[in-house]
Amino acid sequence: MKKRKKIWKIIGFSLLAILIIAVGGGAYAYKQLQPENHFKKVPVVNANPNKKTDSSQDTKVQNGVFNILLIGSDERKGQNVGHSDSMMIVHVDLNKKEYHAMSIPRDTRVHLDGYGYTKLTSVQYIKQATDGQQKGIEAAIQAITELTGVNINYYVETNYQGLQGMVDAIGGIEMNVPFDVKLTHPWYPENKNKVINAGTHSVDGKMVTEIVHERYSLKNGEYDRQRLQEEALVGIAKKTLQPSNVTKLPAFVKQIPNFLIASNMTTADMLSLGMAAKDFDPTKQLKYHQISGQWKSMYDDILKNNNDQLIMDKEQLKQVVSQYFMN
Repeated sequence: MKKRKKIWKIIGFSLLAILIIAVGGGAYAYKQLQPENHFKKVPVVNANPNKKTDSSQDTKVQNGVFNILLIGSDERKGQNVGHSDSMMIVHVDLNKKEYHAMSIPRDTRVHLDGYGYTKLTSVQYIKQATDGQQKGIEAAIQAITELTGVNINYYVETNYQGLQGMVDAIGGIEMNVPFDVKLTHPWYPENKNKVINAGTHSVDGKMVTEIVHERYSLKNGEYDRQRLQEEALVGIAKKTLQPSNVTKLPAFVKQIPNFLIASNMTTADMLSLGMAAKDFDPTKQLKYHQISGQWKSMYDDILKNNNDQLIMDKEQLKQVVSQYFMN
């Protein structure tokens, strides 16, 4: 059975290569899209390059090794500002075929230049409101880089509507739900107080957004929500990389910008990353890391009052970053 699956995977990616040649303009384009060629040089996003961080901008980036920041915001349709509701750093090592992911809780205490200390979720919102959308993204990236010491090479921001559209575009996913989830703050009123029991479920985009948005009813709050978001990503990866979907990847990649608010990844970047994932098994190659922290009532320099903020364990964060997220 495994051998048959592997054969179909090879056939599928052979067809994908043919499609890329057709779409990309020939064999040269195909060669350039090969991950070992395409990711020889990657950008480093830094809103304030003159500011020192734990991770020096002079650090040499190893070929095929880079970090992607995934941002999920609560920005609504027709709005130009939104809070960063979920943030995840994904470390990609194409040489070792390893992927590591680490979520940064939305209520983590961070520093914002010109304002002081506040929650991470407020950084993007306040900078977008005052200086525009791009400055908001750059400020969030800078805050995360200062907090973790991790240089960000690529960023991808979507909102819940974008996630819903992405999941629906691939025909829904199989998602493992590790514990019961009661929907207390759903996007859709008809789902109020609905309970998703622990187990594997076939879910559409609408239900995926409901599940990954919930945190108030979860025993471990934000940390349990991180687990749900991880399971959603695994479900999306599994569905996208099914042999029957491989030939659809170029068309799907071209649709992705429709589901995003902002990104510095080009279509070529996404196609090349898709090619690199031809043997990707998210259950084995994607490792997820959670950083513990302590909740404290602290003064928020933006809101001008005290609120509950998460202080991440600096020693644990430093250890995980140095072991799994550095080039």
